[in-house]
Amino acid sequence: MKRIVASFLMMLAAATLAAQQKRPITFDDLIGMIRISDPQISPDGKSVVFVGTRHDKKANSSSSALYRVPVGGGPVEQLTTAPKANNNPRWMPDGSSLVFISTRDGESQVWSMPASGGEAKKLSVLSTGASGLVLSANGKFVAFTSDVYPDCPTDDCNKQREEERSANKVKAKVFDKLPYRIWNTWKDGKRSHVFVMPTAGGPARDVTPGDYDTPPIDLGGRWDYDFSPDGKELAFTRNTDPNIAISTNNDIFTVPVEGGMVKRMTENPANDSQPLYSPNGAYLAYRKMERPGFEADRRQLVLIDRKTGRHTSLTADFDYSVDDVTWAPDSKSLYITADDKGNKAVFRVWVSEKKIVPILTGGYYGSVRVTPDGSTLIFTKETINQPAEIYRSDADGRNVRRLTGMNDSIVSALDMNPKEDYWFKGAGGKDVHGWIVRPPGFRSGKKYPLVYLVHGGPQGQWGDQFHYRWSAQMFASRGYVVLMVNPRGSTGYGQAFTDEISRDWGGKVYEDLMAGLDAALAKFPFIDGTRVAAAGASYGGYMMNWMAGSMTRFTCLVSHDGVFNPWSMYGTTEELWFPEWEFGGTPYQNPELYDRWSPLKKAAHFKTPVLVIHGQLDYRVDVSEGFQLFTALQRQGVKSKMLYFPDEGHWVMKPANAELWYQMVLDWIDEHTKPE
Repeated sequence: MKRIVASFLMMLAAATLAAQQKRPITFDDLIGMIRISDPQISPDGKSVVFVGTRHDKKANSSSSALYRVPVGGGPVEQLTTAPKANNNPRWMPDGSSLVFISTRDGESQVWSMPASGGEAKKLSVLSTGASGLVLSANGKFVAFTSDVYPDCPTDDCNKQREEERSANKVKAKVFDKLPYRIWNTWKDGKRSHVFVMPTAGGPARDVTPGDYDTPPIDLGGRWDYDFSPDGKELAFTRNTDPNIAISTNNDIFTVPVEGGMVKRMTENPANDSQPLYSPNGAYLAYRKMERPGFEADRRQLVLIDRKTGRHTSLTADFDYSVDDVTWAPDSKSLYITADDKGNKAVFRVWVSEKKIVPILTGGYYGSVRVTPDGSTLIFTKETINQPAEIYRSDADGRNVRRLTGMNDSIVSALDMNPKEDYWFKGAGGKDVHGWIVRPPGFRSGKKYPLVYLVHGGPQGQWGDQFHYRWSAQMFASRGYVVLMVNPRGSTGYGQAFTDEISRDWGGKVYEDLMAGLDAALAKFPFIDGTRVAAAGASYGGYMMNWMAGSMTRFTCLVSHDGVFNPWSMYGTTEELWFPEWEFGGTPYQNPELYDRWSPLKKAAHFKTPVLVIHGQLDYRVDVSEGFQLFTALQRQGVKSKMLYFPDEGHWVMKPANAELWYQMVLDWIDEHTKPE
């Protein structure tokens, strides 16, 4: 017995020492992690090919490679070593080779290679490039998208037009309709079209010609075109409304692969997206919203019976919004993912019974795939303290097992804590969900400053997710408790909860956030309520601006790409349907709401120090919003600083820029919450 006790004490001491030897995460750790995506199961069900993306801080760029791991478990094998991007892998039906997208020779094209690895062969040579690869079930065709001039009938025409435009010394832009730019790029008269090409070789053919975008410029799905199982038909998503800047009306269409008339499959005036044929060819599944002009309406899963043309919603009574969709091989059920109270959960939907069963909950799941025999699920899983890896489980979600540990060498050295959930009463007595993350090396009895993160969207959620742009672990690494709340407007708590932010941007959501802070201070006595900072981006940036004019509770704020003046934001954003829904029309039609929820109107009350961040290429929330905010802070004599990125859009994507972002944000918070 003494030996047993001694052995136990030694093990406990060793575990304690190991925990003490772990250290906080650094930016080099974060940027050095391999980001895993797009698992694809081999036709024999024995192995999974996936994409691993690495970021190089010194080169200020990223590259990706294809890897393979056995479904039954085993070592991970790297299949590609060519530089730049190698992604979007798809297995040929006989399992002997893979087709994928690569930029290895400078342009994005379709390539093929033996499944065991080896020399790759270029399949496409389109001058405008290729992306978004889809393979027909019979392996005869690939489909992909390319940005082309819609009036150009040939690739030579597109090539000549691009060369003339590049050589022209005049860089002026002329446009006569909306939208003229999207996210971080100018349209320049181009449209995204779907091309189909034989895998055996031959020219790529545009199967969605015309002055339309396929996929649509916004509100599409994770994919927006799919081959029928016999390879004879292609379904795709397109918006044909005259002014797509004010329209969310994407619809589903089909077209014969060999050429022919385009057929409209949906007449819904709201958003339809993500068409996916059943393996037996009987159904075409898609996601449907019901309210035109609203980007965050509940997405239902709908089936079209291809014989009768009947549309049937399988999730009419499901109060979550359907995200990704995957068919089971026997076509009797589908697997879907959906936001679920701070998680991304997996549900199984049965076709005949319309029964919905939770399969995987508690965590952040994605990229669900099913083995050909239907017995096993392959998926990615991540948590707030564990980056995504490939996992497997039984078809019912049991016997979960991790297949990859691509980041174990980094993660094993880091002290990263899981989230701790709590619930509280928000505006009107509504139950609201939040959580904290403790700092590394946490010691009871010590008081810690707090960083309060507010998510964007506004219809989105903080999830149990290893976020790279807004990493809770990076904020915690400097000795902060991190607080994250899902207030009114968040997804994963029912559609009514999501709806309650629209036309009320500074109302109930603001009350929820303040109540969440009060509740956290009451529940977690180790938080120092006198040293509290807040930070957010997009809508979260708006909320920083709103808070700055509403109270002086925070020691400092970080406002990234936030709306400051709703009037000017309306005139500079590219998706006009968004502010028109959120503020009840145009500023000219409904000025009262644009004024009521304007941080500009509260600028005279600014007192809290603010770090303002914005990118020149942000066309969703124009950079002028950041400049206006900074000017107002300076004229009010408020301590402020602006971090301006001439080469970034709505997100900071380049590794060197991301390092500067984290450094300046964390230094700013340190300066105001950790006085000398």
